Amino acid sequence: MPRLSEVIAALDVLWPPERAEGWDAVGTVCGDPDQEVSRVLFAVDPVQDIVDEAVKRGADLLVTHHPLYLRGTTTVAASTFKGRVVHTLIKHDIALHVAHTNADTADPGVSDALAGALDLRVVRPLVPDPSDPDGRRGLGRVCELDHPLTVREFAARAAERLPATAQGIRVAGDPEALVRTVAVSGGSGDSLFENVRAAGVDAFLTADLRHHPASEFMAARAQGAQGAHSPLALFDAAHWATEWPWCELAATQLDEISDRKGWGLRVHVSKTVTDPWTAHAASAADPSDPLGAPN
Repeated sequence: MPRLSEVIAALDVLWPPERAEGWDAVGTVCGDPDQEVSRVLFAVDPVQDIVDEAVKRGADLLVTHHPLYLRGTTTVAASTFKGRVVHTLIKHDIALHVAHTNADTADPGVSDALAGALDLRVVRPLVPDPSDPDGRRGLGRVCELDHPLTVREFAARAAERLPATAQGIRVAGDPEALVRTVAVSGGSGDSLFENVRAAGVDAFLTADLRHHPASEFMAARAQGAQGAHSPLALFDAAHWATEWPWCELAATQLDEISDRKGWGLRVHVSKTVTDPWTAHAASAADPSDPLGAPN
């Protein structure tokens, strides 16, 4: 069996920590470099439910997309929920490793996995990494559909292909407009609106779209945005759902490394839903009726 340091070295080749954003907190959070690793669990969030699953599975290493600590802390006391995570991991000899923004921009990365889940063909990065001479790394992806779909049909595809969440898929735009090209970005994406507009795509699928940026973006589209092409539609999925496909991609990558090196790792992907929203109540009023909204 490989040591933790050997597995981490392989993961750092896939997602070099130096490619993470300066504000990010990636890398190994806890774990003995000399401990042996036989079973690995991938998940989006390093929360207690996931750590408990790692314990039940007998995992030696938990790899998550989201960091446990993004800011400094003065305590890991078990009386805090993050401290309890740390205590549980150490008590059961489970290492925690994080690949966040360095996995977002990787080739393949988070948005490649999202595009794959939606059966889209990746054309290029939405925001290319200038340090990549091949032009394959970067944030988000510009994609093509194998055949045009209406906005309504593409929303249905996203709802079917992405993991089910209480939110589902929110849509802004004409339900009957045709979609041929789509920009996708796993996780929060409304900071990329200018890049999406410049890409000249028909739609943008991401997560965590806020009211004002989305409203202003759609208003600019309606006015022609000074002649520039703007997306016909916005698709807002749950943050967790847009990033979960990366776990399956990452697990496959580690499986291939394990086979090549003869490690015999057992690699698993958590299917535990850690999206914080647990229920959805549909509005009773008909959204097409202008008199149906409360004043």
